[in-house]
Amino acid sequence: MADEGYPADLRYHSEHGWTRVDGDIATFGITWFAQDNLQEIVFFEAPNVGDKVTKDQPYAQIESVKSVSDLYAPMSGEIVEVNGALADSAEVINDDPYGQGWLVKVKLSDPSEADGLLSAEQYEGRIKA
Repeated sequence: MADEGYPADLRYHSEHGWTRVDGDIATFGITWFAQDNLQEIVFFEAPNVGDKVTKDQPYAQIESVKSVSDLYAPMSGEIVEVNGALADSAEVINDDPYGQGWLVKVKLSDPSEADGLLSAEQYEGRIKA
């Protein structure tokens, strides 16, 4: 499992997702806190390329040995890429949640939604409260 951490260059959603914005494309994933609570992740039910996602709404599910959980979109847009490597090895999310364990890439419909997300410091404050 990865070491606990919350990279400062990412923005965080209150439902334990992260996003890395690069122009009008955002990469989504789940935080170290989320993968740690889920424990051993065994399956990522990915959306399809072309699917629309809406900020604060479920867009996919992740399954661990403990439970099945909805994943909530930190921002709105259209899925342009899915991390296909997770189909055969979802445990990568536990090993590298901010790198190889990314989930999807989204063409953003409103990049300004990033302004409503949490900084690493704000997110850490919430989960430790």
